[in-house]
Amino acid sequence: MSEKKITYSEAYSELQELVSEIEAGEISVDELSGKVKRAALLIRICKEKLTSTQEDVNQILKELEGEEGN
Repeated sequence: MSEKKITYSEAYSELQELVSEIEAGEISVDELSGKVKRAALLIRICKEKLTSTQEDVNQILKELEGEEGN
């Protein structure tokens, strides 16, 4: 998967596959560094998406609280 915009679900699914491969010892030492770098990128993508979603939800809740106060 290239660095195009991927969804949280796609990133999380790929990350799970990578972790399974690493845990099962299915990755050669030559491939390990690249797989770990890809996993780090996927973790960063997931974290950014979760943070963004949390901020959006918090903003919506603030707006709703403001409407209730009127």
